[in-house]
Amino acid sequence: MSILVDNDTRLVVQGITGRDGAFHTRQMIEYGTKVVAGVTPGKGGQKMDDVPIFDSVREAVEGTKANTSVIFVPPAFATDAMYESVEAGIKTIICITEGIPALDMIGVYDAIQRNGVRMVGPNCPGVISPGKAKVGIMPGPIHALGPVGVVSRSGTLTYEVVDSLMQVGLGQSTCIGVGGDPIVGSSFLDLLPLFESDPETKGIVLIGEIGGTEEERAADYIASHMKKPVVSFIAGRTAPPGKRMGHAGAIIAGGKGTAEEKMAALKKAGVPVAEIPSEIGPLMKKALGG
Repeated sequence: MSILVDNDTRLVVQGITGRDGAFHTRQMIEYGTKVVAGVTPGKGGQKMDDVPIFDSVREAVEGTKANTSVIFVPPAFATDAMYESVEAGIKTIICITEGIPALDMIGVYDAIQRNGVRMVGPNCPGVISPGKAKVGIMPGPIHALGPVGVVSRSGTLTYEVVDSLMQVGLGQSTCIGVGGDPIVGSSFLDLLPLFESDPETKGIVLIGEIGGTEEERAADYIASHMKKPVVSFIAGRTAPPGKRMGHAGAIIAGGKGTAEEKMAALKKAGVPVAEIPSEIGPLMKKALGG
């Protein structure tokens, strides 16, 4: 199995006719994802390659039974795009767009919670379940089907960790980039239970970074609720306090959110913490009894 996206995913691409939307739509189709529709207001009735384009997500859902959306809409319009998917009955939303104001995301987060929607992002690389579907911008060829779930606040580090896993012969069940903004649709705490209940996921890699308290909360959950082995890596150990490092959410404020605090919490929960990303593969191999 896998989580969030799989062979049953029927994808609608919001912003399909834009530069990024068109490029990554073709990449997703080439990988094998069932892209059933695109949405660009004013271009309904047209096609991009063989994908029908609709003026609204509601029309796309009614016409194609789409159940998942991916958003490549510019930041000024991305919030409306998320609301549109929620109102159309989409239950899994992956927002790639970055630069969305945190204040706007407060309302979106409330909407997805009230409507039982699972959202990944914004400002994320997306989700891939190797051999089944990829939704977003993750490079398909670096992944292979296997027993390790990966959940990460960093896109680039995800790719490094996947390489480390592949070096020791470990493929992945699903890889998720949750996004680096202060407010995202799904946190570690939302996704760890899904991996725990997935029978094909035997171990989980958690890639965190400085800022916020998500890793500490995840550590508490792992200690009290998870039976599957978890290994981790925390980015940003050398970041100076008060300076944002790449992601809007990666900032140490008031002495909180440091790498040291996060690493200590994870180690206390019994989670091995890698010193460098390349150690993740061997650590997971050992955790799985290899």
